[in-house]
Amino acid sequence: MYYISRVEIDTGNRRKISELTHLGAYHNWVEKSFPEEFAAGERSRKLWRVDQLKGRSYLLIVSQGEPDMTQLEAYGVPGTGQCKTYDAFLQSLIHGQKMSFRLTANPARAAKQEAQRGKVCPHTTVEKQLEYLEKRAERLGFSLVDYDYQIVQRDFPILRKKGGKSIKLARAIYEGSLIIENAEIFRKTLTEGVGKEKAYGFGMMTVIQ
Repeated sequence: MYYISRVEIDTGNRRKISELTHLGAYHNWVEKSFPEEFAAGERSRKLWRVDQLKGRSYLLIVSQGEPDMTQLEAYGVPGTGQCKTYDAFLQSLIHGQKMSFRLTANPARAAKQEAQRGKVCPHTTVEKQLEYLEKRAERLGFSLVDYDYQIVQRDFPILRKKGGKSIKLARAIYEGSLIIENAEIFRKTLTEGVGKEKAYGFGMMTVIQ
């Protein structure tokens, strides 16, 4: 069973959210919101992202288990944690449905290297970042509606690795309209995500009618 959860980030309390300075800190928050998995070291895939809505910031999570509300609200506004089952919505999706979507992705490609695993190279221009989504739409179970999608935000958030090394990851937030072409594949897209760096806030797509 899949769940979708949300909590408002307590941006008005700087002391409370002082640790949330990079993607790894958000990743830890998400993982600790599932304490049994965290303690056992058995962490299932979770998609997450941070959304801005009417001047407020929200952490949004798609998971196969329910989060612990106390942990979910660790950096959130008390009482704003919400969780509901996602399955009924997923099963309602059908071929030919037109939906509005939002996707936070890490547009990148693997550059071919002789006798080595390809090095991951980020796409950094609007043109290439749009092309990244356009080329993947069919295999993700949908088609994009012509002239009705765009990138609404582009940046390079920091991910701090163990040992103190920091790297910047390309982030593009897409919004627009799509048509479901293969409902089964599209459900997997919504629950398994798009592209790389899913553990660090990338790959989550949501849709509404």
